[in-house]
Amino acid sequence: MRRKPSAKVGSAGLTHTRLAVEDELGWLFRDQPTEDYGIDAHAELVDGEDVRGRLLALQIKGGKSWFSEPGPGGWWFRPDAAHVRYWTNHSLPVVVVLYHPETKQCYWQLVNRETLVETSTGGWKLLVPAAHLLDETARIPLKDAAAGDPYVLRIRELQLARPWMEMLAGGTRLLVDMEEWINKSSGRGSISIGIDHEDSHDPEELVTWQFFVGPTSYSDAVAKLFAWADLDVHEETYDDPEYDQYEAECSIWDEADQFFTESFDDWRRGRIATGIRPFKNAEGEVDYFRLELTLNDLGKAFLVVDKFATEGDRQLTIDH
Repeated sequence: MRRKPSAKVGSAGLTHTRLAVEDELGWLFRDQPTEDYGIDAHAELVDGEDVRGRLLALQIKGGKSWFSEPGPGGWWFRPDAAHVRYWTNHSLPVVVVLYHPETKQCYWQLVNRETLVETSTGGWKLLVPAAHLLDETARIPLKDAAAGDPYVLRIRELQLARPWMEMLAGGTRLLVDMEEWINKSSGRGSISIGIDHEDSHDPEELVTWQFFVGPTSYSDAVAKLFAWADLDVHEETYDDPEYDQYEAECSIWDEADQFFTESFDDWRRGRIATGIRPFKNAEGEVDYFRLELTLNDLGKAFLVVDKFATEGDRQLTIDH
């Protein structure tokens, strides 16, 4: 089966937008699960080596057809009413990105009440300026768009994590896989969320992104990233590697007899006391972690508040 040209161009749009965000802006790019209607990815701002939790939601369109209607200094983009409603009520600032396959350039425009134009037929259009290249010139205006007070930013983070919270509340086991480049001062690595089907196979990956934590330890950074969940090592992954390490550290051979300086349970209690830890290391360069998420009191409370805010029904009763 041949791949449709439109699918190829759409994929190229996502790829070039990722390159612009990561290489031109120096920010993080996260693909979004398909469940997020009308949003293809998130861009997370990086200030120096500091990740501040400020995000933009990106709707990415690739192909010459998106440049077929010239406007004053750019091109008109015509979203449908459902997308306009969704974007203007989104918890994040929304940016439309148009990718031109011939020039290999990405152009952007914020979606808000000031940039949206209602047409005479009751529809909507958005002018994407030719001057709005997605390169280093976009850093300041997009940074300003993503800014917000700490309270709003924290609520946004919880809203974005709601699908994961709902999965945990429904009984799905979610794992976090992390790779930390331990010799990099930027704290660079990758992180992904996946479903543990409890079938001895690797998790079903749902989403992955690059991670920069600077001098902060990964254990501290991941606790902040998943403030709505408790994290612990995934026992099934750690059992064999840690027993091998225990055997290497604590076993003594006397001819054909093997003795241990302490029991495995006692040795492991010392490991557990150190908190979040890697289960293996590759050539002294990369530490690998696999952690399991458990919904904590913050996550449970947010789901109650979010349901109330969404549906307007009382969730709690008070006994007098």
